[in-house]
Amino acid sequence: MKLNIAIDGPSASGKSTIAKVLAKKLSYTHLDTGAMYRACAYKALKHDIDTNSENDLVKMVDSSHFTFDKIGHIHIDGKDVSSKIRSKEIDLLTSKIAQYPKLRQSLVLIQQSIAKEKGFILDGRDIGTVVLPDADIKIFQTASIESRAKRRLDEYRNKGLEIDYQTIYSEIEQRDFQDQNRLHSPLIKTDDAYLLDTSDLTIEESVNFVYSLALNKLKEKE
Repeated sequence: MKLNIAIDGPSASGKSTIAKVLAKKLSYTHLDTGAMYRACAYKALKHDIDTNSENDLVKMVDSSHFTFDKIGHIHIDGKDVSSKIRSKEIDLLTSKIAQYPKLRQSLVLIQQSIAKEKGFILDGRDIGTVVLPDADIKIFQTASIESRAKRRLDEYRNKGLEIDYQTIYSEIEQRDFQDQNRLHSPLIKTDDAYLLDTSDLTIEESVNFVYSLALNKLKEKE
């Protein structure tokens, strides 16, 4: 018996990191829905797709093929783009295109199809509300803007990218506003979601919180 676990939360709160470690601990599959939107932004940018045209983007998505490998890397049209979708430019473009309802609908259908069988951990911004409203466990993972900005700064520096803390802080604020105030599928915490604030938690502590919930849920289903 397996579960489906939904993890929602704002940018740079560590959702993908927690989901990846948790997936390995439970022997589940991690499906990073945010990476799918990022991959769309990357492909649109690379192929000069008009990101102001929702119809053009939907056509692009409907003709694309998304897969995730065993270590959680996303492939689009057979190419691993995981290392190419974490730039500042992709961050902002992703937030822009993610506001298009028809684009979201196309990706949601793909995500629901992939997760039809149990044993998936999905993270994003509308998993518990739209993609998997019947998920066995819902997590709303957040953290202070200060801690998220510091994490993102460390991430960029580890990649050899130079950017100042205040710029990152402002971009996260902008991303939060866009995600929380978009007309379609805004980022919200559902009433049945567990709140996980990772501001002062280690990765291990955060993972163990969700892991304990999963073990308890599995016992209930026995």
